[in-house]
Amino acid sequence: MVEKVEVTGIVLSSMPIGEYDKRVVILTKEFGKMSAFARGARKPNSPYLAGSQPMAFGKFSLYPGRNAYSINNIQISDYFSNDLTDPDKMYMGMYFLELADYFAKEGLEAGEMLNLIYMAMKTLVKSEIPLTLIRRVYEFKMLVINGEYPDVFACGKCGSKENLDYFDLAHDCLVCENCHETLPEDKKLKTSTVYALQYIVTSSMNKLFAFNVKEDILKQLDDVIGAYVEKRVDKHFNSLEFL
Repeated sequence: MVEKVEVTGIVLSSMPIGEYDKRVVILTKEFGKMSAFARGARKPNSPYLAGSQPMAFGKFSLYPGRNAYSINNIQISDYFSNDLTDPDKMYMGMYFLELADYFAKEGLEAGEMLNLIYMAMKTLVKSEIPLTLIRRVYEFKMLVINGEYPDVFACGKCGSKENLDYFDLAHDCLVCENCHETLPEDKKLKTSTVYALQYIVTSSMNKLFAFNVKEDILKQLDDVIGAYVEKRVDKHFNSLEFL
């Protein structure tokens, strides 16, 4: 007898299959990225209609099939798409899903990544910090989870942990003021920017978005993290076209 699988996750994407069905991709805590069919999910009275939409977060019961799982039951706790009524927030949320889909792997536990998405979506809904900050924190922490982040704690040339004020994109590290050539002031990182980068790396998920920065620090974080993401992520994301 085939046993069902109980997972906690969020729907990353959904596409129509046939006349009434859907194929959904779910990021799960237990098994990473999983594909599943939601039979009859496109019917108006289907119990899977809302739970098979992107951004639906909750528990899913799945039965394994020959090539994919089939959804047997859905218990959704958060419909983030219903809460993100602002278009910019909605497209930002879709971008978060696309980036998670890029990094997620099948068969690998993804509890930390799922927690990151959940906290980022909650923060989007609350709108207590700027969207740009939410995006850059999310991106940088996603890189941290996947082990692709730069060294932001010591100079990449001499190893010093003091006076770090330049981000060397070519070598994926910070550099101290004693090891780089003379820089114009607008190229130097402020101490608060360095602290913010370090905080993102070390912070627990429940405190990750619990800070704000001044406009000049946000501009530096935007530049540094944006450049690093562009270097590390080799994919075009449709949602970014609308942001």
